[in-house]
Amino acid sequence: MKRSIAVARIWLEVNSFSPVPTILADFEAKEWLAGSDRLPTFAGTPTELGGVEAFARANPDWDVVLLRSAAADPGGPMDEALFERFLADVEAGLAGRHWDAVYLSLHGALITERRTAPDVDLIRLVRRTVGAVPIGASFDMHANISPDMAELVDVFAGYKTLPHLDMDVVAAKVLGLLVQTVEGRIRPVGAVARPGRILHSFNMRTSDGPMKELEEFAAARTVPPILDITPYGGFPYADCAFTGASVMVCADGDRAAAERVAEEVSAEIRRLAPQFAVERPSARGGLEQARDVAGGPVAVLESGDNTYSGGIADTTGLFRALLEFDPQEPAVFAYFHDPALVERAHAAGIGVTLDCVLGGRVAPEYGAPVAVRAEVVRLTEGTFVNQGPMQRGVEAQMGRAVLLRVGRIEIVVTSKRLPVNDLGYFELLGVDVRAKKYLCVKAKNHFRAAFAPLCATVIEVDTPGPAGIDLAGMPYKHANKADLV
Repeated sequence: MKRSIAVARIWLEVNSFSPVPTILADFEAKEWLAGSDRLPTFAGTPTELGGVEAFARANPDWDVVLLRSAAADPGGPMDEALFERFLADVEAGLAGRHWDAVYLSLHGALITERRTAPDVDLIRLVRRTVGAVPIGASFDMHANISPDMAELVDVFAGYKTLPHLDMDVVAAKVLGLLVQTVEGRIRPVGAVARPGRILHSFNMRTSDGPMKELEEFAAARTVPPILDITPYGGFPYADCAFTGASVMVCADGDRAAAERVAEEVSAEIRRLAPQFAVERPSARGGLEQARDVAGGPVAVLESGDNTYSGGIADTTGLFRALLEFDPQEPAVFAYFHDPALVERAHAAGIGVTLDCVLGGRVAPEYGAPVAVRAEVVRLTEGTFVNQGPMQRGVEAQMGRAVLLRVGRIEIVVTSKRLPVNDLGYFELLGVDVRAKKYLCVKAKNHFRAAFAPLCATVIEVDTPGPAGIDLAGMPYKHANKADLV
């Protein structure tokens, strides 16, 4: 007789300080689906659903049922009614049949218009519905982990790489631990420790620096009875009572060991915390640094409006500085989100010059709009397939888009917010980034997976935005500001 596992997924990193809510259209642009017949779409992709699809193929004795999968690129708080709809879909899918296990693919920094701990609410609903059935969960490295998580789920693990290239690996690990639990080969217990630090994610890449050191420290302690250790950097822009770094440890039958190791890793986070603090040059200073670098392209990143930190693609700090800098070599700027301007450009056609107002449309407090006369260079309907390494093989949608030109500067304007994490983004618009001196992008860490190998160097600049460097200036309502590094 087949065993059965229910799968549900909700993946959204929320910036509480974004004025733009995350609605159904944002999920539909990325992932809003149900039914196991959708899994083959993700075969071979480095995603959680890619891991689920591989598990289903490798384990024909398990009936894998995808209840609801919802994912959107980072943004503002999730529409409350939409989250309620998600909960109802999951509850209805679980009800009325026997399950041997449940796997939840979560981000861990989800916030809705009324809830600061919706992941906890989801897990409690699942537990009420399925009873003592083993529940497994995977989390993003930037999850803000509730202390209750160790009691709410049976097995758990989180990403160990940034950029996140191990999503499928983490899903496979949780699914494997669930199978071992169901078969009685392990008796998982967990522990959560919180070091009391809210860390910047600017310096959280695992290729070097404090996060690399922390991951190595945790990996060295992942020996029996320890099943998994995940240090979470947390997401400082998701405002809740447990915003900040944490550690989750899953052990086989030895809670004391889990708690001891969690405290050891938590102490290591406290030791390394000062190394996560950052200083960045101004936009003008960053562009001057880029000018002095031999060769190119040189990436100049406006991390304060990084889409993958919940940015709004609307701030003007770097763009205004780029215009004033008047680059003497080719430059490209990505990007502004302005559906109305895109439609104007599509109606006008290639070669037409438009009077445009760029940025400052949604949140002028992060920079006043900038007026320019721009030539329409390229138009696109805005769909491509990621080349990777991040989300390789997954379809991406920027919506209708336009490439404008002002002097030596090309400017991307889109009708959907889409992180600039893949070369396909620029290739769709006919932009050869290798031919540019200045690659000015609203991005931060994930951008580097595809672009850092092409760039002479990467420079991050400090400009106003919803994901800015000055955490002490953020209007927190729930987080403990005493934990700020």
